[in-house]
Amino acid sequence: MAITLGLDVGSTYTKAVLLDDKQQILAKWMQPTGHRIREVAEEVTDNVVKEAGLRRDEVAYIITTGYARHQVPFRDLQVTDLTATARGARFLYPNTRTVLDIGGQTMKASRIDDRARVQTFRLNDKCASGTGAFLEKTARYMGYHTEDIGSLLKLAKQSVPISGVCAVFAESEVINHLSNGVPPEEIMYGSVLSLMDRAVQLMRRIKAEPEFTLVGGILRWETMANAIRERLDAEVNVPSGDMPQFTAALGCALLGQLRLKKLAAESKTAAAPA
Repeated sequence: MAITLGLDVGSTYTKAVLLDDKQQILAKWMQPTGHRIREVAEEVTDNVVKEAGLRRDEVAYIITTGYARHQVPFRDLQVTDLTATARGARFLYPNTRTVLDIGGQTMKASRIDDRARVQTFRLNDKCASGTGAFLEKTARYMGYHTEDIGSLLKLAKQSVPISGVCAVFAESEVINHLSNGVPPEEIMYGSVLSLMDRAVQLMRRIKAEPEFTLVGGILRWETMANAIRERLDAEVNVPSGDMPQFTAALGCALLGQLRLKKLAAESKTAAAPA
């Protein structure tokens, strides 16, 4: 059984997926990246292998992605997060044509073909107001933690506008709303809608086509997907459970399987008699 490991070394979390040659997920693992990138990559790899009840030497191929993909010395190959996420999204939803990935530090929209190849893409401007970090900062302004965002959104009955195009200006709006007695849940909901407006704008810039698949850490909150559904007036795919956070790692593991097959075919051709 050929086992591959996909490792997504993101700015906030490092995620791993182990896959067998039948494309079955054997185990997943995630933990904060922090500043010890190499050490955390080693820990995540050891933990996911242990979770699957395997030995590390049973992993045949490792592909990395994410902002620190080049800093993993034991990788066999690295790919961009756009490539990895496209592959993972297409595997989960075979008719995917547009992928929106909202992470802690970046937002990316890409249009892909029927072979999961990226045709065109756009990234958010270099500002936190277009990323998941914006929601985390909003929560902290109001005295909450990231883990509280979901609960706040469930309480919200309406929203207040957060129109700042920059995180600094958006922070000022949040402070003003708080000083005027606006409930925190309404501010959080307004921040979500502001972020989703930016997401839809990014998708329109690439001439997004259905089916739409949404991934990234903040998509674990259902309010995000609902806001985009309303703005696009279309259905969107969101992987179940925690898979929005593991889609890129899954894509790496899938690419690892393809790479092993290619290497095996090349080896067989080289060994064939002339």
